Amino acid sequence: MHIGSFLFPVSHHAHNDGAVIDSTLQEVELAERIGLDAVWLAEHHFDGAVAYADPLVFGAAIAARTKRIKIGFAVVEMALHHPIRLAVQTALLDNLSHGRLIVGTGRGSAFNHYEYIGFGLSMEDGLERLDESEELLVKAWTANELKHEGEHWQVKFPILRPPPYQKPHPPLVRACISEASAIAMAKIGRPVMLGIMPVQTVGNRLAAYRDTMLASGFDEQTAEATLNRCWASRNVLVADTYAEARDAAEYHFARERKHFRAAREMFNPGGFTLHSGSGMTSASEDLSMSFIMGTPNQVADEIAAMDDAGVRNLMLKFNTGEMDTLRAQASMKLFGDKVMPLLQRR
Repeated sequence: MHIGSFLFPVSHHAHNDGAVIDSTLQEVELAERIGLDAVWLAEHHFDGAVAYADPLVFGAAIAARTKRIKIGFAVVEMALHHPIRLAVQTALLDNLSHGRLIVGTGRGSAFNHYEYIGFGLSMEDGLERLDESEELLVKAWTANELKHEGEHWQVKFPILRPPPYQKPHPPLVRACISEASAIAMAKIGRPVMLGIMPVQTVGNRLAAYRDTMLASGFDEQTAEATLNRCWASRNVLVADTYAEARDAAEYHFARERKHFRAAREMFNPGGFTLHSGSGMTSASEDLSMSFIMGTPNQVADEIAAMDDAGVRNLMLKFNTGEMDTLRAQASMKLFGDKVMPLLQRR
C-alpha cells in the first residue's frame, strides 16, 4: 500500500492564513523525510477551508522544496478553470517536479454554492462542464493542431508548450462520491479517489469497480494496474495512548465540522443546503468512521484492515481543524517511526 498525506489545512481566521500556509509547507518537508509516497492538495475558496486555496501555485512551491514525493490534486475544481489554462499550468508543474504530478479532478464542492458564485458560475455549471473539461484537458496535453468544437469550449491551437514531462500525460484520477460515479469511471478505465466511507463499503466499491472494468472489455492486467492508481481517504492521529489520540481527534474534528457548516450557513444563498446529487453520507460526519486514531499498533491494525479490504493507496489527513503544528508533526513522526515499519513487515 502507498501512503499519502492529504493537505487540507483549515485556517479559522484570515489573519492566520500565512502562518498556516508556512506550517503546511513544513508538513510537506516532513512527509518526504518520513517516507510518504505523495502529498495531496485540495482547492477551496473564500472560507479558509484550505488556507493555500490554489493547489497549482502551492504545488509549485512543493516541487521546489522536495525531490521525491509525488504531488497530487484532490481535487482541482474543474468548474473554476479554463481547461487550456489548466493544461498549461499542469504541464509546467509536471516539468518543474520532473514527472511527479497526479491530476485529480472533480466538478468542485457539492455544498459550497458561494465558491461557484465567486467565479461567476453556478453549481450546475460545475456538473455540466466536467466531462468536456476533462476531455479537452487530455486533448491539450496530447494533440498537435488541436481543434475542439464542444458545447462549452471552442478552441484551436498548434501545440501545447511546454508539453507534459510524463508521457503521454500526467496520471488523471477522478474524485467520486457516489457508487454510480465510480462505476462510470470504471467503464472508461479511469482511476478514482473515494471519500470517507466504512471499510466494507470501500472494499465493495473497489470490487465493483474491478468487475465493471472486466465487464467493459479491459483485461485483468489493465484492471489491476488501474486499481493500483485508485485512492481511499481517512483522517489520522497517532499518539502514545488511545485516550490522547481520541481526545485530540474529537476536539479538532468537531472544530473543523463547525467551521465548514458556519461558512455554508453564512455564505450560501439561503443558508446551508445540500445539492440533491451530492451523495453525502453520514460517514464524513462520524468521528469513528472518519478517523484512524490511537497508538502506532492500533493505527497500523486499522490500515491493515483497509489493505485487506482491497485498498491499494491511502490518503491520510494528518492535520484536522487547524491543529497545533507541533501536535500534527508529532503524529506524523510517530507514523513514520512506528507505524510504517509495522506496515512494511506485513
